[in-house]
Amino acid sequence: DHLSGTRTVPEWVAALRWAADALTATTDWEAWERLELERILEDVLSETPHEPAAAKPAAAKLAQPEVRALLAQRLAGRPTRANFRTGHLTICTLVPMRSVPHRVVCLLGLDDGAFPRQAPRDGDNRLLEEPQVGDRDPRAEDRQLLLDALMAARDRLIVTYSGHDERTNVPLPPAVPVAELLDSIAATAQGEARERVVLEHPLQAFDRRNFLPGRLEGADAWSFDQVSLEGAIALEGPRQDPPPFLSAPLPPADSEVLVLDDLIAFVQRPVRAFLRQRLGISVVSHDDEVQDALPVELDGLARWQIGQRLLDGLLAGIDPARCVAAEFARGELPPGELGRPIFRSIRDQVHPILGQARAQAPGEEPRSLEANLLLSSEAGPVRLTGTVTGIRGHVLLMASFSRLNSRLRLAAWVNLLALSAAHPEIPFEAVTVARARGQGGAAVARIPSLGPNPEQRRERAMQELTVLVYLRLRGLREPLPLPSQSAAAYASARLGGRADVESAVKLAAAEWESGFDRPRENREPEHQLVFGGEVPIAELTRSGPAGDERGPAWPADEPSRFGRYAVRLWTPLLAREILE
Repeated sequence: DHLSGTRTVPEWVAALRWAADALTATTDWEAWERLELERILEDVLSETPHEPAAAKPAAAKLAQPEVRALLAQRLAGRPTRANFRTGHLTICTLVPMRSVPHRVVCLLGLDDGAFPRQAPRDGDNRLLEEPQVGDRDPRAEDRQLLLDALMAARDRLIVTYSGHDERTNVPLPPAVPVAELLDSIAATAQGEARERVVLEHPLQAFDRRNFLPGRLEGADAWSFDQVSLEGAIALEGPRQDPPPFLSAPLPPADSEVLVLDDLIAFVQRPVRAFLRQRLGISVVSHDDEVQDALPVELDGLARWQIGQRLLDGLLAGIDPARCVAAEFARGELPPGELGRPIFRSIRDQVHPILGQARAQAPGEEPRSLEANLLLSSEAGPVRLTGTVTGIRGHVLLMASFSRLNSRLRLAAWVNLLALSAAHPEIPFEAVTVARARGQGGAAVARIPSLGPNPEQRRERAMQELTVLVYLRLRGLREPLPLPSQSAAAYASARLGGRADVESAVKLAAAEWESGFDRPRENREPEHQLVFGGEVPIAELTRSGPAGDERGPAWPADEPSRFGRYAVRLWTPLLAREILE
């Protein structure tokens, strides 16, 4: 937690000092490293504008990616003073060393693309407009440095590069200067000189060839790593199936107080909720590096963010011209005329959603209501608390630039249940407006009021919330086979006996199994972690119901756990929901 979130520069400096002292230790003769870090942090503080005490609450805060970008250049490797001619091992960057001879010179990582250094054209460098003889050329300088290192070697010159791709094992060429050096050796020496000077090492340290005498270099085995040897021995042994993610369900979780957002997060993504709310882990990283390049085109996430902000602003009554100016000022759209066609296409998709959303509760201002309910569960009473937003009159309105999907519909359902139970005197209904499937337009999902009088509305809402809390308690003990989109497709097909189990499973497979360029739910990282990769729908529907997943509350005609959980979760919603 010390190195996450957003903080001011002084707070980040204090956190980095704490982390350096807590995680590292130096000997007396290496104490200069900690002092060097302190000097760098002091330089960062000195470059930060000093603000008066009254302005401190409004001080700019930086996220972790921004701090990494701020310190990247300061912490990068640079030429330093080296103790040459002492007999010790010297590690340094590739600097001119022709005048300093060495018995052995090792050049590491001369991969194609990494060496020589790339020299991208910088639009701010005015010298590139009129190149002159004598201008610096990083690529030519690197070739000269390679020659200097070659001339400085007295006994041996060792050059390493990645000869194969670490994922596909496809052969990779060396850097161009290294390839030219090998060509020169082949043209100068007699015999198979190139084959004699090039030695291919296995990619993995646990490869058996590292431990067989005479397989790589010399008569002895190449490696002496005991841990890698154990890995090589295990690799030669019989293969074993990976163990299940959990061998048995966990003990019941302590859930005397339940936040409404946590309940919504569970019904939307049960497996992710189990990992985050019970185990406290996340398999999704949001700390992307700061991008300093101008965008030329937008991916799906960037388009959704712009569309959602534009929809929220227009729905809140902000002047359209100000919304447009704000989006172009953010810098996420391509510059100039490149961004206008993209923004127009996003705006054209927003307008149908905006029109449908405004028509649901015209003239009503949005408001929020609190929900504080006491529910019963198998683990005891549970206090459900939270705030429901987006209420316009008696309509719970949710407008989204996303396509109308199961997660939006479930969120509206849970919020409606909480409102109806906490404020039964108002006949609330839920309306979700989102993009329609296909080329354009808007889709509307409407859930009418739960009953004609307050007593019925409260009783029905409390019953359904109790079921959801019960499912969440089970979902916090083990990952449930309940992916949202797939379960919705299955339950929709099975509701009212409209399809048999086999046909419903095929519809669920269309939402679960990913194609070559069509990611689906089995490619989500939490599902891959829990279920062991991109498993087919047959793996998800293989296991039958457990002993306590039978009885009048469970659908008896569903042969799999997946089917029973899907039908039990979705049947109350599908019985009332109206899709327009």
